[in-house]
Amino acid sequence: MLTRPQKPRPFIYAPPSTPLKILHKDAHLLVLSKPHGLLSVPGKLEGREDSLQTRVAKEYPESLLVHRLDLETSGVFIMARSKEVQRNLGMQFERRKTGKTYIARVWGQIEGESGDIDLPLRCDWDNRPMQMVCHEQGRPSQTHWDVIGRDEISTRVKLTPVTGRSHQLRVHMLELGHPILGDDFYAHEEAHAAAPRLQLHAESLTVHHPDGGARVTFTDPCPF
Repeated sequence: MLTRPQKPRPFIYAPPSTPLKILHKDAHLLVLSKPHGLLSVPGKLEGREDSLQTRVAKEYPESLLVHRLDLETSGVFIMARSKEVQRNLGMQFERRKTGKTYIARVWGQIEGESGDIDLPLRCDWDNRPMQMVCHEQGRPSQTHWDVIGRDEISTRVKLTPVTGRSHQLRVHMLELGHPILGDDFYAHEEAHAAAPRLQLHAESLTVHHPDGGARVTFTDPCPF
């Protein structure tokens, strides 16, 4: 029987040395492609000072954080270039005015072509930073999924989160019975060994531009 790990697997932080990849830049926004294996912000532990935020600050010291992506997740990452824009974008995220899509490869063959997952999540306090489904104390969490491809061992899906909980997509796919390939936290051994990295990528992000409010979409092609 295939079971998920009960605790996070051992981890050594070895961030990639790739240069910044800017997808879009204007007087208000910086949109970047965050590589897999790089923290969004500096970690609390020694040796985890390197992050996308600190790298961007060296070239754009005015840049301000708006959201985060997991260490293992790659893709579209937006930053503000002023406090006013940071507040504007932060409110959009908080009020769910943004649109996000992710691409993932998950273990096995999902039945059907699309569906919705509605399972509340909370921190698994004994195994932090892992998350878990909890109907008593969990926060509402919803994800829509669409199948976009299949191969012998996996299904490729487009994931559209309605909410933005920590590890939401990873836990929701696990609960569907199809953990994301290469996931150090939630994949069983076969699914973990099936890919060299977490097969989760933030492909697009849609926001209202702070200058005028026009709806704009930024994309970063999936690398796997």
